[in-house]
Amino acid sequence: MAMRWKNTLKESDVTEEATFMNRRQLMSGAAGFGIVGGIAGGLVGAPTGAKADTLTPNSFEDISNYCNFYEFGTSKDDPAKYAGALTTSPWSVKIDGMVEAPGDYALEDILSKMTIEERIYRFRCVEAWSMVVPWNGFELADLLALAGVQSGAKYVAFETALREDEMPGVKYPVLEWPYVEGLRLDEAMHPLTMMATGIYGKDLPNQNGAPLRLVVPWKYGFKSIKSIVRITLTDKEPATSWNKANAREYGFYSNVNPEVSHPRWSQASERQLGGGLFASRVPTLKFNGYEEEVASLYAGMDLKTHF
Repeated sequence: MAMRWKNTLKESDVTEEATFMNRRQLMSGAAGFGIVGGIAGGLVGAPTGAKADTLTPNSFEDISNYCNFYEFGTSKDDPAKYAGALTTSPWSVKIDGMVEAPGDYALEDILSKMTIEERIYRFRCVEAWSMVVPWNGFELADLLALAGVQSGAKYVAFETALREDEMPGVKYPVLEWPYVEGLRLDEAMHPLTMMATGIYGKDLPNQNGAPLRLVVPWKYGFKSIKSIVRITLTDKEPATSWNKANAREYGFYSNVNPEVSHPRWSQASERQLGGGLFASRVPTLKFNGYEEEVASLYAGMDLKTHF
């Protein structure tokens, strides 16, 4: 098993469940390539030793129709309308490339070998909003160990399900389908990197990436690919969807960095979702507050060039 990690967040920091189940669009005109990232919105995690702000959550009815999962459409209520059509059982993940035991792994077989635990993580979207999420899942390193990583592997590539009969959004060229992402192997093996199977102790909702999604808390949310069906170990840097769509705006690493602005907005601060349109902004933490744990992965790198 991979080494454990140190958690500095508390139960009181977690985003309200109703707020978490939705991500609200807060950036005017952020359409097309400007809308990226993960799932729902909520409360940003407080720096170590600081007290998190208290949010007044919207009603579940008010927020449940606002989600981003472009495979189900680009409108905020499309995922809630259409993601229910996604068949999540049975589910399998193909693990191939530079592994000792390639094959199609049934999700129930994977879960029977994993230790499921709760991780309370900060979540920061490239659109400059943030939250705190209680994920349920297991470390990606444990899944890679199950398949056996070959010595020459340097990267891990991920692929989302592509089902035209269940995903109406893929009829439109918003991105090149299927959605793909990637990590360097040391990032993938880091104990903070997890495969999420649920939130708030419940199975992942379809619109949030059921039944299995990646979570990399020190990176912008769009790196946390949803509804994964394939994992490939490789010795070459894999292509990633938003980087293919607009490399100037979305780099391969996409580490949270307040010192590197997005070409169309600053990343120096973030809006705490759930506080309303005019909620105050708070300073963004480098690596989303996980600098102590992950900065060594990038020693000697120019993070303004390798963004």
